[in-house]
Amino acid sequence: MEHSFVLPNSGHTYDAKASKLGMWLFLYTELLLFGGLFIVYMVYRSLNPDAFLMASLNLNVWMGTVNTVVLLTSSMTVAMSITAIQLGNSKLSLKLLLITVFAAVVFLVIKYFEWGAKIEHGLWPGMEHFGSLSHGEQLYFYLYFFMTGLHGLHVIVGMIFIVVVMNKIKKGSINKDKNQLLENSGLYWHLVDLIWIYLFPLFYLIH
Repeated sequence: MEHSFVLPNSGHTYDAKASKLGMWLFLYTELLLFGGLFIVYMVYRSLNPDAFLMASLNLNVWMGTVNTVVLLTSSMTVAMSITAIQLGNSKLSLKLLLITVFAAVVFLVIKYFEWGAKIEHGLWPGMEHFGSLSHGEQLYFYLYFFMTGLHGLHVIVGMIFIVVVMNKIKKGSINKDKNQLLENSGLYWHLVDLIWIYLFPLFYLIH
């Protein structure tokens, strides 16, 4: 793969290595953000082990498991799409990216129903039933909604990123010889997957 090329109708050279380095630096800041949240979670969990265990029983492990499988599958399809474009098969790459976007939608729909069930049972911060929970259980749900909500936002951003890439593949601006943007979208999506792999056991599998 070439590491640089000249953009059409311009004298500027695009450095693929610089693009990938920029993406890795961005991902590093994202890891710092979630790493800090994971540390906060572990501190509060160590201080309130029983309360966190009781609160976790309100989560649907099966929904969390299905979402984990969905995201793992989507990471596989986005990786396959990169291989497909590198082999010059743009149509296959587009199909695999479409599957990735579909998987992201499935993840968000499941999360919507999961959140909806928690809100229906009064577990949303500020609701009457929430106020009757112990301090430790409240901390658990504060962290649950914030961290899974922040992750969900990253899923939406990743979907938009991939849709933009798909549009560029259709136009031919991303192809066999110029596909760094697709690789960057794949790196971002793998980060989304990685974060969930940590969130799932921390919130769902405490017991």
